[in-house]
Amino acid sequence: MESKIVSGLLIYKLSMIQTVALALGVYFLGSFIRRKIPVLIRLSIPAPVIGGLIFAGLSTFLRIQGILGFELDSTMQTVLMIMFFCTIGMGASVTLLKKGGMPLIIFFLLSVVLAVLQNVVGIALAKATGIDPLFGIISGAVTLMGGLGTGGAFGPLFEEWGVTGATTAAIACATFGMVAGSLMGGPLGELLIKKYKVPTPLQNGIAAATSIAVESEEDSVSSDSLIKTLGFVLAAMGLGSILSFYLTEAGITLPGYIGAMIVAAIIRNLGDLTKTYEIKGSALEVISDISLAVYLTMAINGLKLWELINLAFPLLIILLGQVVLMAFFCWLVVYFVMGRNYDAAQTSVGMVGFGMGATPNALVNMASLSEKYGPAPQAIMIVSLVGAFLIDFANALIITGMASMFR
Repeated sequence: MESKIVSGLLIYKLSMIQTVALALGVYFLGSFIRRKIPVLIRLSIPAPVIGGLIFAGLSTFLRIQGILGFELDSTMQTVLMIMFFCTIGMGASVTLLKKGGMPLIIFFLLSVVLAVLQNVVGIALAKATGIDPLFGIISGAVTLMGGLGTGGAFGPLFEEWGVTGATTAAIACATFGMVAGSLMGGPLGELLIKKYKVPTPLQNGIAAATSIAVESEEDSVSSDSLIKTLGFVLAAMGLGSILSFYLTEAGITLPGYIGAMIVAAIIRNLGDLTKTYEIKGSALEVISDISLAVYLTMAINGLKLWELINLAFPLLIILLGQVVLMAFFCWLVVYFVMGRNYDAAQTSVGMVGFGMGATPNALVNMASLSEKYGPAPQAIMIVSLVGAFLIDFANALIITGMASMFR
């Protein structure tokens, strides 16, 4: 571990290996705290956020007090970020998309409209509160529709564009969104079902769902399937980096993971079409979970919370505006456009979950209704497919296009 003095402050510089080791320790700390405080599980607050915010808060306190600071190596953070989004692209099976039919397309288009509106509201409120309009996009589709993963990916890019504190603001907004999305979903579903007297599966004698989790292709993961799947992921990452390079050379500014996502989707669907190889869903899920957990923990560990001091009030105003937008959009638009039935109520609740936080938030919201009113398998599939990967492609283009207007 190297150390240096910067403006009278002792800074410890951690190597790549030390940074990864720290991230794993902080992740396990977050997991321990999450198990001990049930409300964190109910709100779907992930372990990386819990442990990472504790470390970031301690690090910020030590720096502000002039005691010491930390400088973390971000090499593996970038690699793991690309790996995570690559697994999302590799899950984009055309076969699965066909099963969703027209409701899937409509729900996806509604998600795109919402992402644009989130940016419009964010930009308007950012201007009204006197901060950089790009913070409006960060507290809009970047972190709400995009979640922690997209926020962590776009944060450094916005900082390159001159937005100081973009990454820190992104993680803070995404965390707010996850909590708000978890709190809003259930009550909205109850409102829709009771206000419009929506017939539910239980009223029709259909048993309540015990779980809404999408079943994996296998119950277990072998070392052989894991290694093969990791090989496909790494190949997509390598080829994707070449694609991203040429996109950048062509003047198309997109985050580095987009190339990997595109190549991964091509690899997946070529396998599905030719039947010459198969991407194991359970192995892909393991790689996705590990890469996301370590990447997010590293990203949150490196937060510079002191950069948020002057942004706290404006960001809060923007985020409250986003809550109002989400509530009315899912109530007055999603529910009515999707058919004014039980599936429509479930997709509205799902939209709240991943539109404010992430797909797991959406599934937790939908589970609370399923346990009480009965299953909605089509709604679950639609929300899972759109929230898990479809919206990420479109959202990246929306974010880049709208951000270019204010750079």
